[in-house]
Amino acid sequence: MSGFDTHSGVTPGEEDDPRELPVFAQEENLNAEQHSRPGPVVPGEEHYLVHAEDLVAGYFPGVNILEGCSLTAKEGELVGIIGPNGAGKSTLLKAMFGLVRVHSGTVTLRGRNITNMRADVLVHEGVAFVPQTNNVFPSLTIEENLQVGCYQNPKLFGPQFERVSTLFPALGERRKQRAGSLSGGERQMVAMGRALMMDPSVLLLDEPSAGLSPALQDEVFVNVKGINAAGVTVIIVEQNASRCLQIVDRGYVLDQGRNAYSGTGKDLANDPKVIELYLGTLAKA
Repeated sequence: MSGFDTHSGVTPGEEDDPRELPVFAQEENLNAEQHSRPGPVVPGEEHYLVHAEDLVAGYFPGVNILEGCSLTAKEGELVGIIGPNGAGKSTLLKAMFGLVRVHSGTVTLRGRNITNMRADVLVHEGVAFVPQTNNVFPSLTIEENLQVGCYQNPKLFGPQFERVSTLFPALGERRKQRAGSLSGGERQMVAMGRALMMDPSVLLLDEPSAGLSPALQDEVFVNVKGINAAGVTVIIVEQNASRCLQIVDRGYVLDQGRNAYSGTGKDLANDPKVIELYLGTLAKA
């Protein structure tokens, strides 16, 4: 679940005439055009868990951030997305999760078209998303945050809380502590744990190590590997490109909304062009 309401600026009960809305507000008002169920299986797509193909997407009409980028992930894979600031990395995740309008191209889940599907429906279908910021409810306890994660199916709370507590023992031990009192790394654990409460098949992570100390960044990457080892396909956007490529099975380098390079994490980490253009001196050390 995303934890965000695209209509948060609208007073309940008001009826907006689209003709009176600014253009950007019409673009943000996604629900009327979003789909409430997956499409039929697309021939040839069944062997991918997730396939984003030739996506053109953006936040405002006529201004696209993604200019035809593509990505695949198979069951059990850990896939990384790196690139410079403004390349469209986070936009790609949000487009896959129904938070940004896809103008052309397709997103499939197990071969079924989920392009522009509502985020709440995607959660039910097994897709989870953890945004970079504002990803916990600070006034709620750890336990309450995890309960919110399975609001669509409260019966999952018991078994999924046990599973999440196995992955992140500190969450179980401190379940009554308010999330607002946690460190940045601990909040990331809560955010990832909440995303796992609906037992997703794929987890989309938007820069989970951003703003953390090097030690806490390492802890986040260890946690991501643990989630993947538990059977969840993970697609991670990371600004810490070198560390990301160390843990992923495959990676994509985005630049100006397009695929620049792709390959295994090891191949990308050792590619002279990728090092020169995107990894810098950190990768050379």
